[in-house]
Order: sequence, then structure tokens, then C-alpha cells
Amino acid sequence: MAHDIAALAKELTAMAAADHQSSVHANSDDAAEQLAWRRLTARHGDRLGEIMDEYGWPTAEKVGKEAARAAWLIAQHADRQLDVQRRALQLMQQAVSAGAASARELAFLHDRTRVNEGRKQTYGTQIAGVKDGAPVPWPCEEPERMDELRVEVGIEPFDEYVAKFSMA
Repeated sequence: MAHDIAALAKELTAMAAADHQSSVHANSDDAAEQLAWRRLTARHGDRLGEIMDEYGWPTAEKVGKEAARAAWLIAQHADRQLDVQRRALQLMQQAVSAGAASARELAFLHDRTRVNEGRKQTYGTQIAGVKDGAPVPWPCEEPERMDELRVEVGIEPFDEYVAKFSMA
């Protein structure tokens, strides 16, 4: 079993590295590059689904911190596989409740899944576009509570977050 887990950790980190390397193509003007990105994230989403079926959520305790973060990234990018995102969200919620996963990462996946479902997000982590040089979040359920909710899960207030991206 230890060998299986080591191999799984290595596989997850390799998938995240490939994801990171090709993520520049996600918003490319080149249709072939966009298609390659979609195929890669779909393959990774399918594999994450198999991993969740066999092992549950790959927590840091199970696979190490880097591989656990890789699993989260793969779930985050499974935008066209809502079943995978929803399952990851459910398993990750259980892991967070047990103190075995990051509430911050869960908040990002929560918002990403809601936006993909056409619903309002909670934490303002998903950006719809840029207006006057500043990122604008997708609509939020309770915009007046967004910063309070962000702080609760370890995410900086929205203004601090967007200051990192401002074209000052």
C-alpha cells in the first residue's frame, strides 16, 4: 500500500506540473492550444475521479502536502466535469471538517463549482473580468459579507487580493 501511495503522490504532482505548464493555453487565441488544454484537464479530471473512488480525497496525511495541493488544482481545473468538481468538493468538505485539508483551498473550489453551475459564489475567489484595470469577481451571494467570509477561511480581503494584480 505504501508503494501505491508513493506512486499516487508522484502521479498527482506530475499531473499538476503538466497542468501548470499548459495553463498558459487556457485563454489562448489559438483554438488548437485551447483544445489541448481542455483535453489535458479532462484527462486529469477523469483520473482524479478514479483516484477519489479508490482512495477518497488525497489529503496531505495520505499523499503529502504537494500531492494534496495537486489534487485540489486538478479539481479546480475540471471545469467541464461538474460531477468531478462536486465529488471533490464533497470529499474535501469532509476532509476540512476532520482537519485534514485546507479551508482556504476548499473555499476556492466551492466558488469555482458554484460559478460553473451558474450560481453566485460565496468568497469572491473567481474573477469574471477586469474593469478599469482591476479584477472584478463573479457575482456573490452576500457581497457585503464577502471579506468577512474570506478571512474566516484564510483568504485576504478582496481589495488586498486585487491590489496584487493592479496595473499601477
